[in-house]
Amino acid sequence: MVAHSGSRIAVVGGGLGGLTLAIALRQYDIQATVFERTPALREVGAAVALAANSTRLLRRIGLGDELAAVSTVPTELSYRHWRDGRVLASHPIGHDNAYVDRFGAPFYGMHRGQLQRVLSSAFGTENLCLGRNVTGLREVPGALAIEFENGEQFEADIVVGADGVHSTVRSWVTGEQPPVYTRTSGFRGLVPVTALPSLPDPLAVQFWMGPDAHLLHYAINGGELVNFLAVSEGPAVWPSSDNTLAARDGELAAHFAGWHPAVREMIDAVPQSVRWALVHQPPLRHWSRGRAVLIGDAAHTMLPHQGQGANQAIEDAFVLARCLATSPDTAFERYQRLRRTRTRLIQASSLATSALLHLPDGPDELARDANLAEFPNRFGWIHDHDVAAATLS
Repeated sequence: MVAHSGSRIAVVGGGLGGLTLAIALRQYDIQATVFERTPALREVGAAVALAANSTRLLRRIGLGDELAAVSTVPTELSYRHWRDGRVLASHPIGHDNAYVDRFGAPFYGMHRGQLQRVLSSAFGTENLCLGRNVTGLREVPGALAIEFENGEQFEADIVVGADGVHSTVRSWVTGEQPPVYTRTSGFRGLVPVTALPSLPDPLAVQFWMGPDAHLLHYAINGGELVNFLAVSEGPAVWPSSDNTLAARDGELAAHFAGWHPAVREMIDAVPQSVRWALVHQPPLRHWSRGRAVLIGDAAHTMLPHQGQGANQAIEDAFVLARCLATSPDTAFERYQRLRRTRTRLIQASSLATSALLHLPDGPDELARDANLAEFPNRFGWIHDHDVAAATLS
């Protein structure tokens, strides 16, 4: 697989991973064309947290000031008891610059739309094609043809599937099992901080953990808004092929009845959102086929409980860009070798964390809380990873 300045590289998906890849390729004088199915760039979901393993990469391509301008740095990471709100474990982030001192780059919370605008502004519009819904791929002599819903097609030397959980490119690359529903689901919301008088430290990243449910929140927009994801067990079967479905009025509040006032205030402050299925990708054996390769959720959909979905897509983008530029004949094989173990470990950790966040009070909960006190030591390997060093191997 040969990539050079004249290669026709098509990126399917104009989300965070796809745009980052296209920007990263420019560092090697390689131009990509990005095809996005929506008529305007948008990100589903309210907010995103970027950890040091991705912010250090985005800073290296000149986006540090732009990111800082739209981001909020949390005070700390806290785990709280579902009913009485007591702190079970906490670790500083912004306090005394602790996170940057330890991991060498910042931790940011921001609205997904703001991050999307930073990336799309850096990439520009010349090679961005909107309203192009990909329906399939087809091998043609010397190329791979991308077929669009409107009947058009584009022939590329390399096709990168950055098209998310329900990836069309993945369905062509591999016949392996698609993402599976984990029997947990979530509701999202953005709440003005002024509506949360009972919330301790609104600027912290906080997990409220209890029986069969948890709520995660962090601040964005300079602390004016709090983004939350409320997760509960069920339904046992997801009744739709879509990732979202409407829930009965009051269903979210019912899951958190009897929880701390701050949690109930947060849930009651905004209209109930749709319910999101939380899905997990059984590890793929093959990330590429012929001229096509996968990145981000298309390759390794993971639960959000380590906050690494977007971060791993960004890591993928930088590694694939470097592999295409420096080892073009073996780029896909090298890319998968460099990324497979790390993403599998984070997938597995995120899946295991799901049950740990939903423990009832008791001895298992106490054992979990003791482990949470060691979070930086147990999970620092996720945040201090630098793909630039990894790709030298």
